Amino acid sequence: MLFEQIKTGGLGCYSYVVGCPAAGVMAVVDPRRDIDIYLSIAEEHEMRITHIFETHVHADHISGAGALHASTGAEIYIHESAQVGYESNKLRDGDEYTVGNAFLRVLHTPGHTPNSVSFLVSDLMRSKDPGIILTGDLLFVGDIGRPDLPGDEILDEQVENLYNSLYKTLKQLPDYLEVYPAHGEGSLCGQGMSAKPHSTLGYERLTNPMLNFPSFAEFKATILSNLPMRPQSFASIIQANINSAATPPKRNLSEYALAADTVSAMQKAGALVLDLRNALAFGAAHIAGSVNVDFTDGPRLNWVGMAVPPDAAIVLVLTSDSDFEETCMELQRIGYDNIKGWLRGGFGSWLESGKETQSLQYISATALRARLEEENPPALIDVRTAREFSETSINGAANMPIDRIIQMDTCPLDPSEETIVVCQSGFRAGVAASLLQAKGCMRLTVLSGGMIAWNS
Repeated sequence: MLFEQIKTGGLGCYSYVVGCPAAGVMAVVDPRRDIDIYLSIAEEHEMRITHIFETHVHADHISGAGALHASTGAEIYIHESAQVGYESNKLRDGDEYTVGNAFLRVLHTPGHTPNSVSFLVSDLMRSKDPGIILTGDLLFVGDIGRPDLPGDEILDEQVENLYNSLYKTLKQLPDYLEVYPAHGEGSLCGQGMSAKPHSTLGYERLTNPMLNFPSFAEFKATILSNLPMRPQSFASIIQANINSAATPPKRNLSEYALAADTVSAMQKAGALVLDLRNALAFGAAHIAGSVNVDFTDGPRLNWVGMAVPPDAAIVLVLTSDSDFEETCMELQRIGYDNIKGWLRGGFGSWLESGKETQSLQYISATALRARLEEENPPALIDVRTAREFSETSINGAANMPIDRIIQMDTCPLDPSEETIVVCQSGFRAGVAASLLQAKGCMRLTVLSGGMIAWNS
C-alpha cells in the first residue's frame, strides 16, 4: 500500500494519497487547490486517481476536488449531509471502499462540521484490521477541531457532536491506530496543535488535554471559553467549496508587473496594497496605507485571511519579483483570486519614484520598561485574545484583540498619545499596527518579541 502525507506550507494543512501501485490505482483525501503534486505522484507510480475523498466541507482552504475530478475523471465522495452544489457520491457511516490493496472504512464523526467523517485505513496485504485513522478536523496532534464554524445557531449541537465523536466513537478504537489529521501547527481550525505531523490514538488519549475531561459539562465550558479567532476569509471559502471553486487561471506574468505610478493609481481607486516583506523592513518604510503580513515565516496565509477582506482587489509588495507566481498560488489556496499584480522592482522602485512613505517604530522590552517609568509614559494596547491577556499582561495595558481592530472602520486611539502595540511574539502586533496605521493611527510602536521578550 502506498500512503503519503502532503503538507501545505503557510496553512498547516495536510492531504493524503492512499493507493496500490500493484493495482495501479490511488485515492486522494482532502486535496488542496493546486493539484499538480497528486498528478505527479500518480505518474511517478504509474497509478490512476480513482477516488477523491473529502473529510468535510473545508473553511480554511479551497479544495482541489473539482479540479482533480476535471483532470482525472475520478469521482468525488463527501458525507451525505453536506449540501454541496456539485455532483458527488454520498458517504455514509460504515461505507467501505477498496483501492487495490488499500481499504478504507467511513466513520461519521460530526462536531467540527455536521458533515465531518474520518477514515479507517487498512493495508490488505497485511490485515483488514486498520492501522491508520485519517481524522480530518476531528482530532489533531495535541488538540481537537473547533465546533463554531457552521454557525452560532447550531453551536450547542456541534459541541455535543464533537464530544460524542471523540469520547464515544473513537473510544471503541484501539490505542495502536496511527492518527493522521487534516491540519497541523499553524492552522486556525484548532489551536495548541503540536508540530508533529502524526501521532497514535493511545498517545493522544494519554497526553491530549481535550480528551481527558471527566464530564461533558467541563468539556463544553472549556470549548466555549476558548474559541479561536475566525478569519474573514472563512465564510467565502466555505461557499466556494460548497459550489466547487473554479481552477485558478494561468497568468501571463508580464501583465502583472506594475510600475509605481500604476500601483499608486490602483490604490487610489480602492485596491489594497498588501506588503509581504518581513516586519522590520516594513517598519523601516512602506507605502502609506498598506497592510503588512510577514511572509518570511510562520502560518502567514491564516493572517492574510484574518486581515484582508476576501473580495479585495490586491496589489502585492514582495521581497523579490521572482516570488510572485508562488505567492499568487498560495493566496489562491485560500480564495484570493483578485490579485492585480505586484510592485515591479520591489519597494526600492517606490522609493525611487519619490512617492509618500510611512514608517513603524519597534521598541525592545528593556527600552519599554524604561519608558514606562517616565512621567508621561506611552499608552499600551495588547492585541491578544481576552484569555491570553487575563493570564499575563503588562501593567496598565488595555486589551484590544486583533479581531476587533479588523472590524473597525476608523482609528480607535487617541491621536495625541504614542501607543505601544503588544502581542505574544510580536507577529500579531506587527499585523495589527499596520491595520491601525491604515485606519489613520499615526503614533504607533511595536514591542519587539512581544510578551515573550517582556517576560524574559
